[in-house]
Amino acid sequence: MLGATRFRSTRQRGPDIVHRWEGNPLIGLGDLHFKCSGIHNAGAVCFKDEPLLLVTVENLAGQRCIHIARPTVNERYEVDHEPFLSPSQEQKYKQHESHGVLDGRVTLLDGVHYIVYNALGNHGYRLGLAKTEDFVSAERIGLISEPDTKAGTLLPERIKGRYARLERPQEGNSIWVTYSDDLTYWGGSEVVISPRGGFWDESRIGLGPPPIETSQGWLVLYYGAKDTSAGPIYRIGTVILDREEPTRVIARANIPILSPRENYERIGDIPNIVFSIGAVADDFGNLKIFYGAADSCICIGTTTIDEIVTNCFESGDEY
Repeated sequence: MLGATRFRSTRQRGPDIVHRWEGNPLIGLGDLHFKCSGIHNAGAVCFKDEPLLLVTVENLAGQRCIHIARPTVNERYEVDHEPFLSPSQEQKYKQHESHGVLDGRVTLLDGVHYIVYNALGNHGYRLGLAKTEDFVSAERIGLISEPDTKAGTLLPERIKGRYARLERPQEGNSIWVTYSDDLTYWGGSEVVISPRGGFWDESRIGLGPPPIETSQGWLVLYYGAKDTSAGPIYRIGTVILDREEPTRVIARANIPILSPRENYERIGDIPNIVFSIGAVADDFGNLKIFYGAADSCICIGTTTIDEIVTNCFESGDEY
């Protein structure tokens, strides 16, 4: 778990397990001190007892970069003007990052903060891996996936001595696990969970924040989409995976923990989306979830790990 101090309650009761902050949106275009064309999702990490956000910002040229956002007063955040991670000009990265780097998910593993990000270039999406010691600069490790793969993160612990990552290849719209001995060469991919016909996540799914270790197993938040005549609806759901065998599902919620209901979630660049890639937990089991809304702003919601786990086990056996 992340953070030694109990979170101050910002919970506003509603129909979802995740309770929205009454001050949402947390960060919108009007909160930035520089011009840009869009603000999307935010990874999250507790670094030196301070919550930091890795915000995906689209500049005026349509290129996406990752900026650090730091807390200020009244639970607000200020986004750094200069990007933390920008498309690289190195030859081996340039063609794969020409359109942007985005959706950085942060995992603390073996004392190192690793960032898996989406690299978008001339050949579609790939996963990139970087590491940082100070969240001032980042060192790239490499491009670690095949083309058309995104929504990836490292697990916070090795699985049977090997690094493991969850990801979403384009084909099949499912979440997979892949392994590595050195963080460079990856293989042994297996399907973890797939869309479910007739459910809220029947069209496609993808990974949310890095998994959280619980006594029951790895708690994984994921996004699920259901296509409708008015367009897709994206919601956030949960699944619990075995700690040693991530392809073994312990429990999976039939009911999403957060659905687009508020105007800022239903109206925007891409309507009807709640999408999270960052969450932090305190030592008391309280969970802050940072999520993108309508692909246009960053919001925050709170819940408890116990509530999410209970929701998973109450849902039955529809994995």
